[in-house]
Amino acid sequence: MTEELPPPKPLDESGALIVGGSAGIGFASAKKLAEAGVPRIVIVARNPERGERARAELALLGADVSFLAGDATNAAEAARITAEAERILGGIDILVVSTVADNRPELFRDIPTRDIQPILNQMLLPTMQMVSEVMPHMAGRRGGVIVTVASDAGKTATPGETIIGACKAAIIMFTRTIATEGKRNGIRANVLTPSLVLGTASTGRITDDGFSAKLFERAAAQAHLGVPNADDLGDLVVFLAGPSARRLTGQAISVNGGISAA
Repeated sequence: MTEELPPPKPLDESGALIVGGSAGIGFASAKKLAEAGVPRIVIVARNPERGERARAELALLGADVSFLAGDATNAAEAARITAEAERILGGIDILVVSTVADNRPELFRDIPTRDIQPILNQMLLPTMQMVSEVMPHMAGRRGGVIVTVASDAGKTATPGETIIGACKAAIIMFTRTIATEGKRNGIRANVLTPSLVLGTASTGRITDDGFSAKLFERAAAQAHLGVPNADDLGDLVVFLAGPSARRLTGQAISVNGGISAA
């Protein structure tokens, strides 16, 4: 008979690590978790100045917020970030990985071969390497929540998103599989798959001009419920991280205002 798992931790007793927490969905997730009563939060970003500004803003919400400068595309950095966050938080109960890459949608024929590997490194490695480091700690404590961020590009084939779509599909399947592996240790894992998200640097970059601007202008016209903003995603992170979602795992959840039903 399988040993009974401990009950999930309430948010007000949890510590959260947000990788990519200085802006966009990551920052919104940290903000919403703080507002929901999470007392200890560590945010990670590559830019020290932006990270410190985000830390100071989040600290105004009453949580004990720390900032770690680091680049999770590097395996040694992922290990260091995890070790420091484990120490600061007294254990990582919630992991959110919401990093971004610098590329934008382009037709595959226009992408130089030399650019393929850097895109894969930026899009795939942070999620996989951070989960690789954090998951054993959660397994040892027999509980934890992992939320990754991909996009609807991983569900629906879209011109201009060949490499992006392949990477996002990989994150989706990766998250679903770790959910299956981790459930016996009380670990839940779900992935958010937004399309456009208002007010984020990523959306700004792909909607300013060129091929991707035309692509996403058509997509936005289908969002009859409104194009989501980062706070909409942050609210969902809070639900997924809390005890109310204790039986929800392995799901890829689209928040796109009706752009698609992927």
